[in-house]
Amino acid sequence: MIGAVTPGLRVLDGEINDVRVWNRALDAGEAAIVARRGAVAAGLIAQWTKDALDGEKWPSTAPASIAARYLADPKIQVPVETTLPPWKRTYASLAEIENRKLDGYRGIWYYNQRQDDEYVYKYSGGLGTYCGKHRPFAVYRPEVNKTFFCYGGTNEEGNTLLHMVSAFDHATGTVPRPTLLLDKQTTDAHDNPVIAIDAEGYVFIFSSSHGTGRPSYISRSARPYEIDRFERILTTNFSYTQPFHIAGKGFLFAQTIYLGGRANYFQTSPDGRQWSEPRLLSLFGQGHYQTAEPWGSEKFGTTFNYHPPGKGLNWRTNLYYMETCDFGQTWRNAAGTPLEIPLRDPDNPALVAEYESKGRNVYMKDITFDADGHPVILYLTSGGWESGPANDPRIWQTARWTGSGWDIQGTIRSDNNYDLGSLYIEEDGTWRLIAPTETGPQPYNPGGEVAIWTSGDRGKTWTRVRQITRDSPYNHTYVRRPVNAHPDFYAIWADGHARQPSESRLYFTDREGTHVWRLPVHMEGDAAKPEIAW
Repeated sequence: MIGAVTPGLRVLDGEINDVRVWNRALDAGEAAIVARRGAVAAGLIAQWTKDALDGEKWPSTAPASIAARYLADPKIQVPVETTLPPWKRTYASLAEIENRKLDGYRGIWYYNQRQDDEYVYKYSGGLGTYCGKHRPFAVYRPEVNKTFFCYGGTNEEGNTLLHMVSAFDHATGTVPRPTLLLDKQTTDAHDNPVIAIDAEGYVFIFSSSHGTGRPSYISRSARPYEIDRFERILTTNFSYTQPFHIAGKGFLFAQTIYLGGRANYFQTSPDGRQWSEPRLLSLFGQGHYQTAEPWGSEKFGTTFNYHPPGKGLNWRTNLYYMETCDFGQTWRNAAGTPLEIPLRDPDNPALVAEYESKGRNVYMKDITFDADGHPVILYLTSGGWESGPANDPRIWQTARWTGSGWDIQGTIRSDNNYDLGSLYIEEDGTWRLIAPTETGPQPYNPGGEVAIWTSGDRGKTWTRVRQITRDSPYNHTYVRRPVNAHPDFYAIWADGHARQPSESRLYFTDREGTHVWRLPVHMEGDAAKPEIAW
């Protein structure tokens, strides 16, 4: 029987309009042909298309011959297990902790949603530091003068997602062989890991899942500030993973749970071992994408958009912000007005800017705080979800809380909705943006060439001070800001071909963009110095 699970359990909404069955296994080349909607006739015994469906009759398309029979809305018996909330379910297959070293740094290549044009995909490329709703990917700790980081890696064949952990030693300028924590048993970069470090120096890796079909994990290093061996703390389920350690309080973990929609939740933990029940923050329309960040130990803020009802998840609009100053006990908007959570209506006091009536999509990029603890949100607006010039202009925008209202600015243009960079507000008040804003070798696909921009007037005007990659073979994607970023390791990202599968390398740069360093793809020894790529 061919069917589907309910909306609360599935990852994507859509329809099955081309079903094919072969009496043999396809090789990789044939699978690629089918993925491009091409024909592979050898061994094809059934093919049913949407156009051939006629009431209860569903004949097979030639040369296949098996006909299908429609079953009128059979009552599906859902296992008792799946009636539990996702974080309480058990899973039959779990990824083993591997704790072994690989011989180099290789990122995952991934795509999402094909388009029938030259741009090929909605988004795609080297996505080892994807996505914008996963953070952080790196943390600097002065106690050991190292920047610890994780990324979505892969094997030599590029056919699975590996959760990788490493650290850059600022004293020696070297990286060790990366540690393979686990094989996530998918190629979906939505399952990428993120990192957090507690007050004692234990390194925590949060292994995400895309929806409820796969388990998520929390792992902790066996010793402080070491990454050779990890132990599993928890098997559960969460998506779009954003854990932060708050000094003197513990972990505050913003996340998405697929329960009645794409819902904003959070959890807290004093030690990373014992966790509160997930608490719903917001769910209206079809749900949200959120991006969260702490301001010291005093405040934790999250910003999000929403999916209007009945339009599908490619439509996301409006901008919202909410914060807590008591470790999640109560929430308020930027003006201090208390919020009744969960939020259930698009028209609520957390609204920053309304874009729905303007027909503009809103894509979350980053959030940080100024010296006064006022939030500054980085996001991109566009005319629609598809890649290509039809949805221009795509505008990098900032929303800054002034103390009495939201100041919204934006002048920098981009060529893809999934271009992502990071915003830094530095001690002297300079705003710095490191992002793939420049046209890359695959125009109108995610990423491009990376540039550094600065603003001295809080986002009203921007100056491109340096383009730090040039003449690249692949687009550079998802430039990420480490927690407590060291000037010598100020951003980390990956590259990859944006229109076809390719290798993917990992890079980092310093604050001024003096050079871009490439992490070693192949290593002979136990440690190596990253090479200068630009």
